[in-house]
Amino acid sequence: MQTSLHFFDRIRIRLHSLLRLPKLAADDLLRNVNYRRIFASVVVTHFGAQITMLALPLTAVTILNASPTQMGFLMFFEIAPFVLLSLPAGVWLDRVKKMPVYIIGELVFAVTLMSVPIAAWTGMLSMTWLYVVGVVLGCVHVVAGSAAQIVLTQIVSRDRLVEAHSKNALAVSGSEIAGPGIAGALIKTLGAPIAIALDAILIFGAVVLLRGIRVEETIAPRTKVSFWAQLKEGLRFVAETKLLWTMALFVSTWQMFHHMASVVQILVASRELGMSAQTIGLCYIGMGVGTIVASVYGKRVSEHYGPGPTMVAGFGVSAIGWLALAAAPASVIGQLVFGFMLTCFSCGATLIFVNFLSLRQASTPEPLLGRMTSTMRWIILLGAGPGALIGGYVGEHIGLRASLACAGLGVVVLTVFAWRNQTLMMTKRLPSIATAAP
Repeated sequence: MQTSLHFFDRIRIRLHSLLRLPKLAADDLLRNVNYRRIFASVVVTHFGAQITMLALPLTAVTILNASPTQMGFLMFFEIAPFVLLSLPAGVWLDRVKKMPVYIIGELVFAVTLMSVPIAAWTGMLSMTWLYVVGVVLGCVHVVAGSAAQIVLTQIVSRDRLVEAHSKNALAVSGSEIAGPGIAGALIKTLGAPIAIALDAILIFGAVVLLRGIRVEETIAPRTKVSFWAQLKEGLRFVAETKLLWTMALFVSTWQMFHHMASVVQILVASRELGMSAQTIGLCYIGMGVGTIVASVYGKRVSEHYGPGPTMVAGFGVSAIGWLALAAAPASVIGQLVFGFMLTCFSCGATLIFVNFLSLRQASTPEPLLGRMTSTMRWIILLGAGPGALIGGYVGEHIGLRASLACAGLGVVVLTVFAWRNQTLMMTKRLPSIATAAP
């Protein structure tokens, strides 16, 4: 009996050692149990996102034979909720607890994704169905996505936001390395709709992780100030904070060109370069490579040159990829260039958004975080919808590569203007709330 007890004790000790955290610095963020759960949920949801990122447009392209214009409308409907709901959502978020909003949003996201394979199995799937799915997913991104960004500031101190966003980006990069190849194989063997169902299941798993997070949330006491007055206060704060509105204008313009290119890149890969779903999936591993490079070295670059100049560098890196793909030949070399474009995009986007998110959060008092977040997201996506529609129109009437060339050249010009902008180039460190406004 005693021998068996010793045996089970050894098993327990062994399991405990396996589940123990690897050796980390005493102040490493991963020692914070709440941040660790956020980090794990980011890994799970973004792994699933790699599936949907491929499967949803491929469902439109391969099953429904969507045109470039229809692909533009699909992306437009995903973006429209940001323009319509961002501002009122910000006011509402400042009045409620954010963690429940985050969790409920993830559940709605999962259920909406699950509707795509169900519609496919019952013969009801159409572009109109995908448009509706895009609208619902966009609404979730507006509300729950903003709540998720605020939750991070409640778990991590403001002076460590760059570190937290860099770790999250590194978590995303791991998903981007493993996810696309698996996604391509799943789409090839099971079909795009069933692959989307697997993403929904992964999101349900992320919800379980999030439910274990304990956050002490401070909600501003209800006042007699009207809803619209509070909304205007958020707009006024951004308008009066030079760094915020300057970043918003530049990132909004970048988003317009980004969506102009994104709406045609799957079409270029499948119809111009003759790539299969599995090959496209393997090329998307390039996104993981770009994110890893930017996550590992981005913090050092930001500390050495400053978060503002690092954002500007991110604009330029993304432009290189779009211009390269616009000139790619229809051969194996072209397929390699497609992967290179994705690497440039993810590297550039990570450099932009790690610093963009950190700067705007460090500049804002906690009672205004919801309204600031929603206002900034509203501004930066104002150009995204028109960009997607323009990209689809140009792709259908002039050529798919023309959309990529326009996007790349546009961002080159944007980078030059950003490089000459003193507000961005002189931002060498995270500001304090007291010094954020001019």
